[in-house]
Amino acid sequence: MDGPPDGAVTGTPPPVVAVVGPTATGKTALAVALATRLGGEVVNADSMQLYRGMDIGTAKPDLAERGGVPHHLLDLWHVREPASVAEYRSRARAEVDRLRAAGVVPFLVGGSGLYVRAVLDELDFPGTDPELRARLEAELADVGPATMHARLADVDPAAAAAVLPSNGRRIVRALEVVELTGGPFRASLPEPRPHYPAVVVGLDREPAELDERIALRVDRMWASGFVAEVEGLAADGLREGPTASRALGYAQVLAQLDGELSPDEARERTVTTTRRFVRRQRSWFRRDAATTWFDAARPDLADAVGKLITARTIRE
Repeated sequence: MDGPPDGAVTGTPPPVVAVVGPTATGKTALAVALATRLGGEVVNADSMQLYRGMDIGTAKPDLAERGGVPHHLLDLWHVREPASVAEYRSRARAEVDRLRAAGVVPFLVGGSGLYVRAVLDELDFPGTDPELRARLEAELADVGPATMHARLADVDPAAAAAVLPSNGRRIVRALEVVELTGGPFRASLPEPRPHYPAVVVGLDREPAELDERIALRVDRMWASGFVAEVEGLAADGLREGPTASRALGYAQVLAQLDGELSPDEARERTVTTTRRFVRRQRSWFRRDAATTWFDAARPDLADAVGKLITARTIRE
């Protein structure tokens, strides 16, 4: 159907429907099914699907998987560009505002928790200082991420617990915010205040089932030509990209291409790293009490979530 969900008040812009949760739970398929029913369009909230050419490794939906539903905010950035949550927020909100004004339900879909919050909530992002950032990045290159992570643990244990010791980019950002604000990194993100009326749907699966789905997804990635995709992106500057080069799978294949990992090691490390990432995603999203959780394996999933959206829309 076209327009807002059944039961929506005429002339009232529809709420944003956010479909969130760990990797490999089936968020895209559900969002497409619901958008087809409710006259919606998808706004991407997967930080790595914002990069052009990063298709196989990010499970970016192809035209068949989109099922005729328009998808927005895919393929924005070159792999050499750093990610910018603030830029993403500006562009995502422009799409959401346009869709809501037209009576179209925006489906905000992805597993990047900060990107989802950036759209749905009022967040004041701490600024950046080019000289401080350059100093910290030079220090990272000199001593390595493990030493920098230990430093972060001294000044902000909570931030250190949420950042992998190997993720130099996020360690540098956390240390930068601590120095700029004089307080903890997490404290720099205030308690959220809603920017839009929203229905937040969380998808999850049993851990063992999700572990198996991740292994199967990685197998499909390799069978679909993932290594060739990374080779092509490497020739186009992927190694120089501070964000894209660290993406799950891409970092491991780059290590394979550089002779640091065997092909089997790169594949297995992609599986284990993705499983660890999924556990952190689950912890992030479970903190939001406004999220209504569904077992992604239930056979009536689309019907159940559709009823929730309709009920929330009528109430608002």
